[in-house]
Amino acid sequence: MTEFLIRHFVKDYKNTENQNVRTGYGLLAGIVGICCNVVLFAAKLFIGMVSGSISVTADAFNNLSDAASSVVGFVGVKMAGKPADADHPFGHGRIEYISAFIVAFFVIQVGFELFKSSLGKIRNPEELVFSWVAVAVLLLSVAVKLWLSVFNRTMGRRIRSKVMAAASADALGDVAATSATIFSMVIFGIWGVNLDGLIGLLVSAAVMYAGVSIARDTLKPLIGEPIDPEMYRKITEFVESYDGIIGTHDLIVHNYGPSKSMATIHAEVPGDADVRDSHEVIDTIERDCLRTLGIFLVIHMDPVETKDEGVKRYRDLLEECLGRIDARLRFHDFRVIRGTERVNLIFDLVIPREYQEDMWDTIRTKVSDEVHTADPSCYCVMTVEYTFVAEEPEPD
Repeated sequence: MTEFLIRHFVKDYKNTENQNVRTGYGLLAGIVGICCNVVLFAAKLFIGMVSGSISVTADAFNNLSDAASSVVGFVGVKMAGKPADADHPFGHGRIEYISAFIVAFFVIQVGFELFKSSLGKIRNPEELVFSWVAVAVLLLSVAVKLWLSVFNRTMGRRIRSKVMAAASADALGDVAATSATIFSMVIFGIWGVNLDGLIGLLVSAAVMYAGVSIARDTLKPLIGEPIDPEMYRKITEFVESYDGIIGTHDLIVHNYGPSKSMATIHAEVPGDADVRDSHEVIDTIERDCLRTLGIFLVIHMDPVETKDEGVKRYRDLLEECLGRIDARLRFHDFRVIRGTERVNLIFDLVIPREYQEDMWDTIRTKVSDEVHTADPSCYCVMTVEYTFVAEEPEPD
């Protein structure tokens, strides 16, 4: 069904890097979400009023809130697709993140209202009216919401949309909430035990947790988040694939929306190369990156000594020393200053985030001592810095 809808309602659906295509995905997701949630709201409200179940009625209004969330997502994606203008030279892509945050607020609000209603039910329990029709309607709701979650997740992954990821998580939370409601109704129908208020409390906690999780994930790109390792490899490998580029470091990516990014990177070039030739290569990479990856890339050129065997020996020595301390340590901007009695190794040391700032002096001392022990003539002059890349999880 998902593929059918995409192919028939999103023009040029495979070209997901195109802003118009992304907008088409967003509009389709919004319309489908509105239709599904309005139908579920009407059905659940009717069943809730007939059965007297507060959890069913609350679940109905949760669906109405979801319909409103779909409207917000619909409008947000539409506005995010607006082109750049004088006031917003990098476009309006971040509006999509703001829309997702509003959706998260709706989810939290529904969870809180359900929490208050459930407390009232516990203090003043009311008789439920068990109905297999109500159970059947709720089971249908679970099926629809489960499909809606998969639908939004599939769409969101294709176009890297925070709004759709939020909608998917919201729908999955509704599956849990409605399943709990069905459980309470079945328990009452079989044993006559009214767990409606207690189940409502559990559901409200799950809904509010889902809302907070959505808000947290949505705020990350607005506040600033580390570079995804896959994106890091994609950009660095692209730059390093060109002749005349020895290596790269200090990649920083600024996100202005799911399909709008600006990046800066340092590219190492042979120190003896003609600066005009290296500059031409840099210009070519920047143009090709925008055309191929859709990323506005600015490259800083770093000349590197490639023919001095002494420099190479000192570089290898430093690399071995860092490996003995922590295999995750990296360095760049390496230079060698030779004096009459000492050799200064000047470099930037890149450390993992777990090394807090009060540990920086300790790591400096460890590196300096390790290098000096390996070669007593060597002294380290280093600048310590963090990487901007997210650390990948350890393999299972």
